[in-house]
Amino acid sequence: MDSLTIDVILGLSTAGVLAGFINAIAGGGSLLTLPALMLAGLPADIANGTNRVGVLFQSAAALATFRGGGHLQSVPVFAISAPTLVGAGAGAIAASQTPNDILEPILLSSMVLMAVLLTVKKNILLPPKESQVIHPSEKPWATVGLLGAGFYGGFVQAGLGFILLAVFGGLLRLDLVRSNAVKAATVFCLTLLALAIFLANGLVDWLPGIVVGLAGIVGAALGAKFALKTPPGILRAVVLIAVSSASIVLLLK
Repeated sequence: MDSLTIDVILGLSTAGVLAGFINAIAGGGSLLTLPALMLAGLPADIANGTNRVGVLFQSAAALATFRGGGHLQSVPVFAISAPTLVGAGAGAIAASQTPNDILEPILLSSMVLMAVLLTVKKNILLPPKESQVIHPSEKPWATVGLLGAGFYGGFVQAGLGFILLAVFGGLLRLDLVRSNAVKAATVFCLTLLALAIFLANGLVDWLPGIVVGLAGIVGAALGAKFALKTPPGILRAVVLIAVSSASIVLLLK
């Protein structure tokens, strides 16, 4: 895309800010930015690759905020992130090799199903009360879940944050703030890998990607600060609103 109109820039920027904010506190930002990129005129495969630019910027901004707050201490970040990287590499390769006429309906149907599932199954987003963190090696199903989440993230990305929160909270016993901190680190690492694969296959349009990414930095910084200062009860309510809003936007697309 050689140039962008003012309307497209405003639309992508708005989607980027909102996506960055909700990604920092829950997930589902790509349910806004991926359709926005496709509505801007990008084919499904290039929109899928370009979307990773914004996700990388957003996760980096959120990670910096959470790390500065000390919320990654005493958490086995590498052991958690490693399985997702394996899955993400496989998912990104699969997506980059899938024909566009097949990829688009897969992307759209996956996003709709994810949004509906996470709206109906609200409890999946609510981690348990603070308890001792469980190492992934102590729960084999956690490793399986992380591999699956990584593959989904490499292939589609949209809704990945919700899946990771479910694994972190439900299986590894991380509270919501620590889950979000580890999610930021995990998403940054797997997105860096996925973006490299999409770049190698010529599936990234930098101009719209940077617009979404810069706007996402603003939203992610605001969202991370909000997550750190907000009581758990209110934060959980915002998570549920984020899921419902993303579902409505996608279903109306």
